[in-house]
Amino acid sequence: MHDARTLEALGLSVVPREHPLSYPGVWPRRSGLLYGDRLLPLHPMAQQPPGAWSLDPEPHTEPVALDTFLARHGHARTEDRVPLLAVGSNASPAQLRHKLRDDAVVPMTRARVTGIGIGVSAHVSLMGYVSASPFRAQGAPRELFVLWLDVDQLRMIDASEGLFTPGGNYQRLALSPSSVQLESGQLLDGVQLYVNRRGVLHNGSPRPRPHGGQSALLTSLLSESARLRELFGGTPEEFVARARGDRALCAAGTRLFAEEGWTTPSGLETPG
Repeated sequence: MHDARTLEALGLSVVPREHPLSYPGVWPRRSGLLYGDRLLPLHPMAQQPPGAWSLDPEPHTEPVALDTFLARHGHARTEDRVPLLAVGSNASPAQLRHKLRDDAVVPMTRARVTGIGIGVSAHVSLMGYVSASPFRAQGAPRELFVLWLDVDQLRMIDASEGLFTPGGNYQRLALSPSSVQLESGQLLDGVQLYVNRRGVLHNGSPRPRPHGGQSALLTSLLSESARLRELFGGTPEEFVARARGDRALCAAGTRLFAEEGWTTPSGLETPG
């Protein structure tokens, strides 16, 4: 029987780590529970925490509270999980499943977030892409996803972001209170996010450059620097092919971003 809830059926199955030009991947259109290779619909309940939200575990079955479902199947309740704001490929269910493997049981709740923009990390990733990173921004709220991770999942995602690597690119920080409002209307405190230690790239002005998708971003960066083209070639496809897995080349590209004067603080970094 065809399962309409699989990531493939939902058009969410492409993994940016395997297809770098697809970065940041396809995000869901609604809140849900990533459950292996499926995304189960999750319905917000007004002014209620996510654990009380209604989950559709299977077609044509009675909805159940999210925490009830998680506990029933031996998984941590939401109150025992850390809320993590996703600004890049961590909001892609396929990327999350790729990182977590058999531990891919993650509530993904939509939220309105104020004070945050999505910029371009000031480093070249070993995955072959230039990833997204947040910066402090004014203006209208944007729609992002909050992931609810248990202790083991958070450790795995931390490792994927290089937090345990000396001189790694990211640090995990807490957002200021009341900057995240869930679909239920509830204001959420204690939300974490990954911030690039090196800052973000700007676009020739004091403002950070927005991340507009990998192909467009790489095309723009390559057109602006002959030195970058010497290192990575003249097209996004060449960039990805050369960068992927080449630690020395990625480090050289990261240094070049700074040498070209393209980097600027995100406004979210902390010392150390």
